[in-house]
Amino acid sequence: MHKTYSSSSLGPGGLDLSQAFFRPIHNTAPPSPTNRHTKISVIGAGNVGMAIAQTVLTQDLVDEIALVDAKPEKLRGEMLDLQHAAAFLPRTTILASSSDYAVTSGSDLVVVTAGARQIPGESRLNLLQRNVALFRSIIPQLAKHSPNAILMIVSNPVDILTYVAWKISGFPANRVIGSGTNLDSSRFRFLLADHLEVNAQDVQAYVVGEHGDGSVALWSSISVGGVPILSFLERQQIPYEEEMLESIRRTVVEGAYEVISLKGYTSWAIGYSVASLARTLLRDQRRIHPVTVLAKGFYGIDGGDVFLSLPAQLGRGGVVGVTNVHLTDEELRRLRASAETLLELQSQLGL
Repeated sequence: MHKTYSSSSLGPGGLDLSQAFFRPIHNTAPPSPTNRHTKISVIGAGNVGMAIAQTVLTQDLVDEIALVDAKPEKLRGEMLDLQHAAAFLPRTTILASSSDYAVTSGSDLVVVTAGARQIPGESRLNLLQRNVALFRSIIPQLAKHSPNAILMIVSNPVDILTYVAWKISGFPANRVIGSGTNLDSSRFRFLLADHLEVNAQDVQAYVVGEHGDGSVALWSSISVGGVPILSFLERQQIPYEEEMLESIRRTVVEGAYEVISLKGYTSWAIGYSVASLARTLLRDQRRIHPVTVLAKGFYGIDGGDVFLSLPAQLGRGGVVGVTNVHLTDEELRRLRASAETLLELQSQLGL
């Protein structure tokens, strides 16, 4: 399938009606070189990929968005569906291709949601190896056509696949990130805000480490309106139990499974999560997000090149730095255990 897009060549013989419709202004200057054209490519037009594309479009984050998917008919349908909403959206060029990665050329940010689905009874390692094979066909094409882009991996298991993308692309580590626990942290903040009856934006809370069962909730650094929660409870002599805290963390981890059991997939929350990351990256907002980054050298993680989620400052060049959050001994132990689990899996991939 070739690159497809809307055309203004509707007149006889393919006449470009835009030239006939408007009278040119004389003595004009070319556009200022400081005006930047911003482009995002989304690889994978499934539920997650399209939720990301739709959210990016409605938030007016880019001038151009390119979609790539292996299913040409579905892809064209998704592209046309978005293009037909042009009257209700900020002006954005929407391109699509199922075979030619040149459609992604010049991307500032490439978001990868494509991934192999797990077959019933399939081992986690076998699924990983199939995803590695898929990434070997995808990532080199993306790196070729957008050598200066930031790569954001959303496909699961996100931590290991971010490592795979880094190894295959040859990109510097600051330009390869994963969506990681950014959404987990949002779920965490929602649960706390709902319990305390405050706005989730006033809750500062992070989930770090592996995206999944091995995640670590940083209870020691949670604050609401600037007030550290645990130290407040201690000062007020309000008792709490570790089991209660772990129960909340488990609810965060199981949040996605509950959504999947109810509607069959997750889409909107991850769409908003990725759009938030895209805004921070492309507009150089220097906000701190818990995302998958190269963790070696941070928090005593020295066993090898491992990617997992840490609170990282993001900007136009990707990862600016990792926040030096104070962790308790138990939180450090869990974070390092999370890293060891991922390193063990990585060692079996042969990269």
